[in-house]
Amino acid sequence: MIDSRAVRNLVEAQAIRSATVLGQPGGWAVLVRYGALERVVASTRRQLRTWRHLNSAAAFVQGELGLARFEVDASGHEEAGGHRRPDQAERLRRQREAADHDAWFRAEVQAGLEEADRDELIEADEAFAAVEAAIVAATQRQ
Repeated sequence: MIDSRAVRNLVEAQAIRSATVLGQPGGWAVLVRYGALERVVASTRRQLRTWRHLNSAAAFVQGELGLARFEVDASGHEEAGGHRRPDQAERLRRQREAADHDAWFRAEVQAGLEEADRDELIEADEAFAAVEAAIVAATQRQ
């Protein structure tokens, strides 16, 4: 394997001769050829770097490696079964809940503003006096 930093150095030195996008179970890897060596590109954690979609791997080869032509070997490719990112599903669920709550809250605020426009407004001192009177009356009943 070859790490991303070494790949960048080889690109800067224009030493990469060719690349192959290799099908993997659940994704695609990239094999680079430089000199007489072949190495697969590793992630920062020194594991095989994979792309979920062929387009993403191709964009890496074209954009990062600067190669307009490359090979594709799909013989080992298998589509990933199920949902690989349960955290993504949870994040989307929370976003929908937040959007629903936001819409509800905005509707409540709008309804309150419309009600305030319809009603006669009173001064704060009058409102506090009415609340205090209600508290005194409730205390006297008990």
